[in-house]
Amino acid sequence: MTKLQKKKLTDKLVILVWIIGLIVIWEIGASIVETTKRSPQNVLPHLSQIVESVFSSKPVSNKQTAWQIVTSNATITLLRAGTGFLIGTLIGFILALAMNFFKLVEKAVFPYLMMIQMIPILGMAPIVLAITQDIDKSRIVISAILTFYPVATNMLDGLKSVEKEKYDLMHSLAASNWHIYTKLLLPTSIPYIFSGLKIAAPMAITASILVDTLQGGAGLGTMLSQSLKHAMSIYVFWQIVFFSAFIGILSYKLMSFAEKMFSPHEKAKGSR
Repeated sequence: MTKLQKKKLTDKLVILVWIIGLIVIWEIGASIVETTKRSPQNVLPHLSQIVESVFSSKPVSNKQTAWQIVTSNATITLLRAGTGFLIGTLIGFILALAMNFFKLVEKAVFPYLMMIQMIPILGMAPIVLAITQDIDKSRIVISAILTFYPVATNMLDGLKSVEKEKYDLMHSLAASNWHIYTKLLLPTSIPYIFSGLKIAAPMAITASILVDTLQGGAGLGTMLSQSLKHAMSIYVFWQIVFFSAFIGILSYKLMSFAEKMFSPHEKAKGSR
């Protein structure tokens, strides 16, 4: 067994131990809650109860089961988050190119980017809603705002990471700016871009859910808030929590997979 294989096996074992540990802690907590006067269904159910609720055919609200409520609202939330993520990625990409090409743009824009990111999501939501006058649009805008910053800053770092010697080589070959960017700068910055995308993808989903809880309407966050207020089964809350965690991890994994597909460095590693 090679060192790389041993490392992968060790990483898998560590993850497995963490998962088992979390399950044990959860079940201990659920058992303690079960012995109190409050119903475990209203506080902390057993994992088996949450799994059972996924397959239950018992309606909990508007003749819908808990899982039907989660999936129908997940479609709405993920569509908003996905649209915002794509818009934010495009804006971040263009902004990074502009800041790298025009130093004046970087000096003028970068401080404002920092300021925008310092505003809490829930504090930003009412401002964006007042501007857009539309709940759906406001959630897309917020997802885009949280996406473009990590994409722009990471890509800018990638563009600036190119050594001066490589620039000199391209200039010695009489390469145009177009060729410098397409043949040198952009390929070099690909790993940096995906580092930003791996941060931005889960953030876009989280932002969309959090804003749902504040503004109402349809969406996972709204159902999350209603279930906590006992307007429907508490199992809706826990299903959304686990579903959101799964989607966040999946979005990160998808970006990692895309990085392996498009990054020249990863392709070179795979061909060895």
